Amino acid sequence: MITNLNSWSLGSYPNKSLDLIEPPVRQRLLSDYPLFPPAESLCTFALHPAQFSRSIAHQHPSTHKNTHQHLATPSAHPGSTPCNTVESNYLSLTNTQKHPKTKNHQHLNVTAFSRTQLTLLRSQVPIRPFLSSDLSKEISRRRTFAIISHPDAGKTTLTEKFLLYGGAVQLAGSVTARKTQRAATSDWMELERKRGISVSSTVLQFEYSGYWINLLDTPGHKDFSEDTYRVLTAVDSVVMVIDAAKGIEPQTRKLFEICRRRGIPIFTFMNKMDRPSRDPLELLDELERVLGIQAFAMNWPLGSGPDFKGVFDRTKNQVHFFERTPGGAYKAPVTVHGIKDAAVRESMDAGVYEKVIMEHEMLEHAGATFSAEEIAVGKLTPVFFGSAVNNFGVQLLLDGFLEHASAPRPRSVDGEIIDPAKPEFSGFIFKIQANMDPRHRDRLAFVRICSGKFERDMTVVHTRTGKKVRLSSSHKLFGRDRETMDVAYAGDIVGLVGHGEFGMGDTLAENDKLVYREIPRFTPECFAWLQSTNTGQFKRFREGLDQLLQERVVQALYVKDTAQRVPLLAAVGPLQFEVVQYRMQTEYGADSRLESAPWQVMRWVSPEITPEQLDAAILPTGARLAKDSFEQNVILFSDPWSCSYFSEKNPAIKISELPFDEQMAAA
Repeated sequence: MITNLNSWSLGSYPNKSLDLIEPPVRQRLLSDYPLFPPAESLCTFALHPAQFSRSIAHQHPSTHKNTHQHLATPSAHPGSTPCNTVESNYLSLTNTQKHPKTKNHQHLNVTAFSRTQLTLLRSQVPIRPFLSSDLSKEISRRRTFAIISHPDAGKTTLTEKFLLYGGAVQLAGSVTARKTQRAATSDWMELERKRGISVSSTVLQFEYSGYWINLLDTPGHKDFSEDTYRVLTAVDSVVMVIDAAKGIEPQTRKLFEICRRRGIPIFTFMNKMDRPSRDPLELLDELERVLGIQAFAMNWPLGSGPDFKGVFDRTKNQVHFFERTPGGAYKAPVTVHGIKDAAVRESMDAGVYEKVIMEHEMLEHAGATFSAEEIAVGKLTPVFFGSAVNNFGVQLLLDGFLEHASAPRPRSVDGEIIDPAKPEFSGFIFKIQANMDPRHRDRLAFVRICSGKFERDMTVVHTRTGKKVRLSSSHKLFGRDRETMDVAYAGDIVGLVGHGEFGMGDTLAENDKLVYREIPRFTPECFAWLQSTNTGQFKRFREGLDQLLQERVVQALYVKDTAQRVPLLAAVGPLQFEVVQYRMQTEYGADSRLESAPWQVMRWVSPEITPEQLDAAILPTGARLAKDSFEQNVILFSDPWSCSYFSEKNPAIKISELPFDEQMAAA
């Protein structure tokens, strides 16, 4: 079932098969492109967020001749060849013709363009429904997204309120009032509850308004940005939370750039309007000026600070007045009026009312134009205003997001486009977490399904090892809680228990040749040795450290010619070391001591450099050779100057801030 125009699909829908297209989409197609009566038409679609290409083959009952019409971008005319200006993936449908041997199917040529290389693939593809109706329907209602923000912008609070309005919880937890109310559902780790911050990403799955939602809450602190970046490989959209009093902050900008590079659609929530905040027009301007993205205000705040009463829904010309609830634990009562109702004028200060009307008129004439296609490719962000802690505007955000967010998107693997509705199951592991349930002390692998249908007890190939594995212990996730999941579809997150052979970034698929290369690595900036303080606990110490390294809580480096019995730990920020020590003690009963290492900079060495060349290199004082956990050579420097000195003295040895294999994969 095709429910939106923001995902790939290829197929034909002759006669009664047109009911495979959801009525709203069908109505939009027929109204935008009125050509022939559906009962006498064969429609073939190639849909993409940025380009919409359609072929219509009209069957004349008397002559059975085809009239072909093609609507597409200039570079996708029938019979054209790839051009250098093409930047996005799309299909160009050409040469519709009748199949010589059958009466039920037709064939057409497909020209496929990829994002990283322009390859002309011409093949005879039968025109038939590409998606089975059940598989299509299930995939189209999946929404998998993450919430990102700078620390303390209200990300975890908004997560809780989504659960409240989605019916997943009856009472929203408070992040700030830990002593009087329960802790946030998404912050399940004891350290998170004590510190009041998120240090690990969490998956929360629930059903709401006909959608199946996979919500990933991410850490906001920069020291845990590795975990956040990995989560962003598994989502189709993000909600970016901004503190309306502070505007765009450094971590928000970094995360936005990651989303931009991946082409992830971004929805913006201007939070904390119940506190003194910046002017809404100024906030919109900052979005466009600093982040370089167009901003369309879906609603508009009615006042700010203590005078904040609600929002004006610009899409429906309705005013929503909210009432506060104790601690924001329950849904905020709301009354809805037309913008010109007398009740609205009476409830608002005259100056605030006139300001709202004036600003709305300004946005109508000078603001960005709403475009679903621009949203889908990350060039326009819908902006919502509200207060998560008081539940003001939360439901408008949730409903608006689900309506306009992308369904599961296709992925590119070595130039091949993997459609979510491809029948063969495939997915990749983007997170590993041990000891989420202290009663079992097990190991959970988080798998993002990229295509097809997952069924419990199915057998797939672990493509890194080539071995077949049976996926019998699969779970739906809700923070630390879980329940058995028998069936899942592209877009879903599945938790697999056991399977110690699984590693971060591994691919599970029915096709043994398929390998997703999604999980990035990061340049560490902090280095330390972790030592066991009790010889009697050393076995537990090594077991715990090995598990945490598999989770990539920190990176492991093996320094050449060292007397240390443990690997050197490397992290983006020092708080990662604190998490390691805390989990070693609470989960494995192993006390430890942290010793700072004298290095500040690490660089990967090109694999083209031989060991002899590396041994002959001129190293500055304090620099050391080492290997990472993938056996790639790295060099540790005491400061940036030493790194520059090495490059100057050894111009033939190429070094990089990122692993060279990832650079080649991205090229």
